[in-house]
Amino acid sequence: MRPARVWLVFAACATALLGAMVWISLTVLRLERAEQQARAQAALEENTRLALWRLDSALIPLLALEGRSEMPAEYLARFQIAPGGEVTSPQVPAPARRLESLRAIVSGADLAARLPRQPPAPPPSVTVAANDQASIQKKKNVQEYAARQQSLSNSVLSQTAAAPPVLAPRPLPPREGAPAALWVGDVLLLARRVGVGDAEYIQGTWLDWPRLRKDLLASIQDLLPDARLEPVTAGARPDEERRLATLPVRLVTGPAPVPESTGPSPTRLSLAGAWAFAFLAALAVAALLRGVVELSERRHVFVSAVTHELRTPLTTFRLYTDMLADGMVTDEARRREYITRLRGEAERLGHLVENVLFYARVESGRGEAAREVVDLQALLPEAQPRLAERAARADLELSVAPREGGPVHVHVDRSAVEQILLNLVDNACKYASRSTPPRIDVQLETMAGRALVRVRDHGPGLSAAERRRLFQPFSKSDRDAANSAPGIGLGLALSRRLARAQGGDLALDTTGEGGAVFVLSLPLARSG
Repeated sequence: MRPARVWLVFAACATALLGAMVWISLTVLRLERAEQQARAQAALEENTRLALWRLDSALIPLLALEGRSEMPAEYLARFQIAPGGEVTSPQVPAPARRLESLRAIVSGADLAARLPRQPPAPPPSVTVAANDQASIQKKKNVQEYAARQQSLSNSVLSQTAAAPPVLAPRPLPPREGAPAALWVGDVLLLARRVGVGDAEYIQGTWLDWPRLRKDLLASIQDLLPDARLEPVTAGARPDEERRLATLPVRLVTGPAPVPESTGPSPTRLSLAGAWAFAFLAALAVAALLRGVVELSERRHVFVSAVTHELRTPLTTFRLYTDMLADGMVTDEARRREYITRLRGEAERLGHLVENVLFYARVESGRGEAAREVVDLQALLPEAQPRLAERAARADLELSVAPREGGPVHVHVDRSAVEQILLNLVDNACKYASRSTPPRIDVQLETMAGRALVRVRDHGPGLSAAERRRLFQPFSKSDRDAANSAPGIGLGLALSRRLARAQGGDLALDTTGEGGAVFVLSLPLARSG
């Protein structure tokens, strides 16, 4: 498969993975928010339930003691409406302004018609739909309201049976006399029927609603800090409003509290880990694909370059050997020339095969032999004949300049250093065969604890594009090999790998002008 197709498939897979991760992340975050909201709503409902019980529990004694001497004194005034409609008050002497206000409030309210004669009917049942949280919550509200209403009825009836009313000469029949809270405009009244002989009176209390509301809200401040108490119209359904069983008032809780953040949640941490893992996995796959694509390209380039490199010498071998075998070359000088040419091609093929095998051993981790302490001052003269012979075939002269002074010891693999020097000289012979002067300079020096071997030619040098891919293995295709010096682009890459395996390096010196200068750097061996 072509590299473009490989990367296109990878991009499509990465896009699909990204889309799946985004969808999963949004879904998980949405579920997390829904869970947080559900928990907050559940906490709000629980606090509301406790607050309603607390409020009704605080108000039950107020309704049970209505009309008795134990009635709390903080409420404005008690009143009585006679059968003829006369309004009197034992707490407000006539003709006080408060009594006139009280008469104005109750005179047009028709309290007798508004007071119930029977106990309040139980709230209607609520049909609960499957998995409908709203219906389930309404049913719970109705059940809670019924329980609080039953508690109110039990408390009021027990108090009524235990003590007679203040103004009535005889107890109220059980079917009557239950106190009820009524709104007359914005005034809250507690009233009930009282039978005196054949006459029926209305007795009640004018409550200080602002003060009572303030006290009630203070009692539930720890549960619902933002709660409000609002009047409820007659006939309100308990499943639709959070209403009190004692007063026609509903509890407005306010919004559900937002849970305080205590750092990243486990869900978000898991999502972050999943994103990091997916990102690292994508990078790993991209790196693997890049390596596979590069390996495939290098293999293709290597095969094509080697094929080109083998085709020319094999053709030469076949042509010259046929001519020599058939006796077509009778001139002795020409025969020697052909044999010399065949030997040079054989050496070039041998050097090519040697580099390929050496590189294969290095790539597999088997290229480094046992190291030893080597004196470069002695090694260069030993390798000079072989290097000079290679330079002579390119009509170049090899100049070796050892360092002045004592020996230069390095701890290296001798064969690896010789292979590096041979590759550098061979590279100079290929690209600087027509240099002026026709010479290759090899110089040894030391600097900052390292031995430096400089191999310089006097050729045309290297362009910027050639420098970028100078040490890349198999960087020369068959087309490049056909249009330039022979080779497969392996010598310099192999030389750098060998140099770094010895603890050194191989680099191109770009500070000089003219030609190419390669510097082999090796650490000096420690003395003793």
